[in-house]
Amino acid sequence: MAEFDITREDTPTGGRYVTIVDGHEAEMTFSKAGASRLIIDHTGVPKELGGRGVGVALVKRAVEDARAAGIRIIPLCPFAKAQIEKHPEWQDVLA
Repeated sequence: MAEFDITREDTPTGGRYVTIVDGHEAEMTFSKAGASRLIIDHTGVPKELGGRGVGVALVKRAVEDARAAGIRIIPLCPFAKAQIEKHPEWQDVLA
């Protein structure tokens, strides 16, 4: 999988993971459900970046961060849900 420079932006109630590739911004947004759960609600990757693994990299970063923080993920976003289902090694963070 390609490596992307992914930044996490937090607010008190949610935030997003974002990366800019070739001048195009891709993001995955989330809401916080208390201190122990993160709800992934949207993944947006411009068509110019399609097929390059950007969306998968965003989900992977959220999984890694959830593990490190000891929190669980609720993937409401269909893309994030499908990626976690495809990667059994990520399913330990599911709520």
